[in-house]
Amino acid sequence: MRSHLLNDATAESYRRSVTEGVERVADKLATTRRPFTGVTPAELAPTVDAVDLDKPLGDSSAALDELESVYLRDAVYFHHPRYLGHLNCPVVIPAVLGEAVLSAVNSSLDTWDQSAGGTLIERKLIDWTTGRIGLGPAADGVFTSGGTQSNLQALLLAREEAKTNDLAKLRIFSSECSHFSVQKSATLLGLGADAVISIPVDRTKRMQSVVLAAELEACRAEGLVPMAIVATAGTTDFGSIDPLPEIAALAAEYGAWMHVDAAYGCGLLASRTRRHLLDGIEQADSVTVDYHKSFFQPVSSSAVLVRDGATLRHATYHADYLNPRQPVAVGAPPTSEGLWGKIPNQVDKSLQTTRRFDALKLWMTLRVMGADGVGELFDEVCDLARAGFDLLAADPRYDVVVQPQLSTLVYRYIPEAVTSPAEIDRANLYARKALFASGEAVVAGTKVDGRQYLKFTLLNPETTVADIAAVLDLIAGHAEQYLGENLVHAAS
Repeated sequence: MRSHLLNDATAESYRRSVTEGVERVADKLATTRRPFTGVTPAELAPTVDAVDLDKPLGDSSAALDELESVYLRDAVYFHHPRYLGHLNCPVVIPAVLGEAVLSAVNSSLDTWDQSAGGTLIERKLIDWTTGRIGLGPAADGVFTSGGTQSNLQALLLAREEAKTNDLAKLRIFSSECSHFSVQKSATLLGLGADAVISIPVDRTKRMQSVVLAAELEACRAEGLVPMAIVATAGTTDFGSIDPLPEIAALAAEYGAWMHVDAAYGCGLLASRTRRHLLDGIEQADSVTVDYHKSFFQPVSSSAVLVRDGATLRHATYHADYLNPRQPVAVGAPPTSEGLWGKIPNQVDKSLQTTRRFDALKLWMTLRVMGADGVGELFDEVCDLARAGFDLLAADPRYDVVVQPQLSTLVYRYIPEAVTSPAEIDRANLYARKALFASGEAVVAGTKVDGRQYLKFTLLNPETTVADIAAVLDLIAGHAEQYLGENLVHAAS
């Protein structure tokens, strides 16, 4: 079994195995003609269940053959131009190269003696991102598994920086369109979901700062403590960006921690034409960024950034075997920092201990493509969303909710014949499911004012206006089929 360990003696076997795997995936990408096969759980489950994990195949080629039937054949392929569903992006090749390197070397980014150069690369990328945001010379941060973890850590810091130890008095303010991880974080932090005060949005789906001001004043009048305001720069459903300068002013006035969830909108940091949409983010106390959304990185690649690096101490715990408080070299006096000087241990900043070197993917991307290259890709999908909005607005079959700031479109099929709103809901839901089952395209769904809507999340620069138009025709066809069949059933 030692022949399967990756080391100096098996380097050639590693090269052959990985090359074969890459070739199979490349062939699959080159020949995939639709984003999904339409397979159902009931159809695929028996194939997976039939695999006996206690009887290994003993050969990577055989395992790849099997993988075709249990995964590759029916995977949902985000690189396809008619995948228009969730916040999943096609990935850039330099990042995939970085993924291959980091997986093989398998550095753990918790301590210097497990990662060395990886530690410095991650820190360099954190500095680069905080510089793009404009957080100032004391800024710092750390890579995370995703936006949910980043938001949790930011609100942990906000809780610890709050001016009271009475958790029952703490309140968090976020828009009604903010990510559900705000409520989840409040619960995990011992505050309860009720500690989150939801602020209504305007017709463009941005937080109403006037209402926020009134809620903050009411909070103070009741003797409660405004712990944090969470502004969203790119809501999941609408891609809307809250009024950051106004929120920053209110946060300063009421002594609240300002967190900006820019998991989606962080791609604007690389844009040469849309960076102004994030004006005000530089005043935040913390920021969430998801490179695996709008920087076209493989999952996972995210970070939480803070204005004052000292606040990261609230996530710091020491263990003698890992990151002792005073690391001392053998024979050195107790006051010495040892042979290496001050040791940069990233675990001192992170909620995680063992942690992948995900920063390498972004490093390779910037070194090959540059920030402008990433920004151009994100600008393309934002331009596409604007063209898609114009198409929807001119199509009498559809009601589109709001003009996009980023690359999301929320819309609803409206039949020509008058029918009940509930029946329209069911037609839209049916159309989405039927489209997914056909495998011809993938779209997402959501609710607006309690009604069923559909959603395009456009993150693929290869998607065209013609693709959008074709998918709209498919949706209309499925919805009309549903309504027609229901009409027949009702008449019979």
